[in-house]
Amino acid sequence: MTLNRGAFFDACRQGVMGPSLDQGEVSGAGSILDAMLGAPLAYTAYALATAWHETAHTMQPVKEYGGPRYFHRMYDPEGARPKLAKANGNIQPGDGVKYCGRGYVQLTWRSNYRRAGGKLGIDLEGHPDLALRPEVAAGILRRGMEEGWFTGKAFEHFLPHSGVGSRDKFIQSRRIINGLDCAALIATYALQFQDALLAGAWS
Repeated sequence: MTLNRGAFFDACRQGVMGPSLDQGEVSGAGSILDAMLGAPLAYTAYALATAWHETAHTMQPVKEYGGPRYFHRMYDPEGARPKLAKANGNIQPGDGVKYCGRGYVQLTWRSNYRRAGGKLGIDLEGHPDLALRPEVAAGILRRGMEEGWFTGKAFEHFLPHSGVGSRDKFIQSRRIINGLDCAALIATYALQFQDALLAGAWS
């Protein structure tokens, strides 16, 4: 798998990420490109578009907005949803804060940190802040979207394994992460990232 990254980023400056790029945007996109090596064109374009949207255009992994009181209420076994918390592995007081959302897409709950860590060969359950490292977050992004970790839907349900993705297919791909929330906007990003990948001869 090859990519002319200079041509790719030149195209991004003229399109979705332009007109200028800072080092965080370049390095974050680079981490995602590294993680997506070997993946189809449309998958890679949609992964980049998802990260661009979910990180508010920083291309850096983010921690869920809200703070400790919110995380306790939403995710802790002593919070407002104890049955849901326990069903997702948050069984100890403090797990709500410890296993809040992190990454390019938000990984939450102890059980999901355990699964992701097992897939990637790192101790995310013991050290959840590792999910804020770009290379780790990018691995979670790819494996999660390929294997349907987030909603049960995966790349293969919507996107072609060869050739380009269409706007309609990119719109439906939002179901991999979060229903159809902001689906048309993210599809626009995906089309532009796809054009940039083509400019860089992703193959």
